[in-house]
Amino acid sequence: MTDTGLRGTPRLPAGLFADRDFRLLWAGETISRLGSAVTAVALPLVAVVTLDAGPLATGLLSAAVWLPWLLIGLPAGVWVGRWRRRTVLVRADLVAAALYASVPAAALLGVLTLAQLVLVALLAGTAAVFLGTAHQAYLPDLLHPERLTEGNARLQGGASAAQVAGPGVAGLTVQAFGAAAALLVDAASFLAAAAALLLIRDRPAQAPAADPAPLGRRVREGLAFVRRDPYLRALLRYGAAANLALAGYQAVAVLFLVDELGVAPAAVGWPAAAGALGGVAGAALARPVTRRYGTARGVLLALLTATPFGLLLPSARPGAGVLLYAAGSAVMVAGVVLANVVIGGFRQRYAPPALLSRVVATSMAANQATIPLGAVIGGGLGEWLGLRPAMWITIGLLVACAALLIASPLRRVRDLPDAWSETPEK
Repeated sequence: MTDTGLRGTPRLPAGLFADRDFRLLWAGETISRLGSAVTAVALPLVAVVTLDAGPLATGLLSAAVWLPWLLIGLPAGVWVGRWRRRTVLVRADLVAAALYASVPAAALLGVLTLAQLVLVALLAGTAAVFLGTAHQAYLPDLLHPERLTEGNARLQGGASAAQVAGPGVAGLTVQAFGAAAALLVDAASFLAAAAALLLIRDRPAQAPAADPAPLGRRVREGLAFVRRDPYLRALLRYGAAANLALAGYQAVAVLFLVDELGVAPAAVGWPAAAGALGGVAGAALARPVTRRYGTARGVLLALLTATPFGLLLPSARPGAGVLLYAAGSAVMVAGVVLANVVIGGFRQRYAPPALLSRVVATSMAANQATIPLGAVIGGGLGEWLGLRPAMWITIGLLVACAALLIASPLRRVRDLPDAWSETPEK
């Protein structure tokens, strides 16, 4: 088979970045992730510094961002399969831009409330459902299946690099203009992402076929496919449990840095940037690790060796001990990102094209639906037991999650299969 980059196009010597359309997709997604990284720091700071919110309130705010996955994640997979994916992406970007711009506008007028913050988080989370599902389904429209792991690695690397810069940008913006104004960066990033998407050349494969079947039937088909498949089922269980744990510690991470480690609000972004730097390394290592050890073994190796370093986070103390937090975050995130790159490429290659958006939505909905629960649990643990015990419990759970994959079919194979037909039902 001739190795190709973009669908129907011979592979270019410089790789995927030699193609204009992939560069546009990568640039728009990276800029959008930069804005989201700013918001990840700025939004809880708006609640804590401007509105004097506590751990439970910040947990609820974090939960609101992810709750839409539980509410509409499954039908979104059917809708994305019926609509033009690029159109879905552009419209969702524009909606998110307007929502985040409303926060500094309300703060300027002196009418900003915690209720508005939660509502913005909820509606922006709804836009994120369509963005996440459509992005996963859109990439196979552009790339040959053999290049999906590379494409995902490039996109994840750009996202992680944006997360390195994002906290620093957030800190500078918060210091200069206030936490609410920092959300304007995210609003502008969504506008830039929409503009980049509009410049990508349309392709016939992006035009959806008519689908008169009832919504409920299509949702059930996607659920049944994932439930019957041993690989998708195992990855879904791991993702759901791991995201619950990750959301739990992230819900109290900003307060932990400020209250327990004595980090100034304007400087709270740099320890988080260390984790994002680990994400850059994880994305870069995905292809060499899987070439050497295989895709299934590479995922297990990354998670079993990297996630235990997360236990350094709750071990950190004020002063130089913050470096322990940064180091643990960097190694832990590197393993998680490496695994995500491999799993994302596997899902895109493995699912039949007619089921792809529903398989993506089913998997992502199950994985993301546990995030609001984890955020509430993390916030509640921080409120009732203290911030440090909450970090120990949630990160300890994340380390234990690897056992779910050890007990799955992944431990018996070197590589994940490339096509659904290669896997018997179990």
